[in-house]
Amino acid sequence: MYAVIETGGKQYTVKSGDKVKVEKLDVKEGDKVTFDKVLLVGGDTIKVGKPYLEDSKVEAKVLAQAKAKKVIVYKYKSKKNERKKKGHRQPYTLVEIENII
Repeated sequence: MYAVIETGGKQYTVKSGDKVKVEKLDVKEGDKVTFDKVLLVGGDTIKVGKPYLEDSKVEAKVLAQAKAKKVIVYKYKSKKNERKKKGHRQPYTLVEIENII
């Protein structure tokens, strides 16, 4: 059984036992999280929402609050002696899908 959920403006295809990096959620490590915005549930039969399924939800456990690898942004303009170097680390939440209801 699998589901398509929406969180943080992105859509994820998940199944029970998957570990997924989602946009940062305001919860502590070890807490449970419920995703209500379920777009599709598949298995033997497929249920599609308009846009969301009302009776379905996905339960997950928060494993970690972390930051991704650093991305370097380098701006350069030739003949102007203009250079800018910036780094950015995007925060994310690692969740493990436990149950699709």
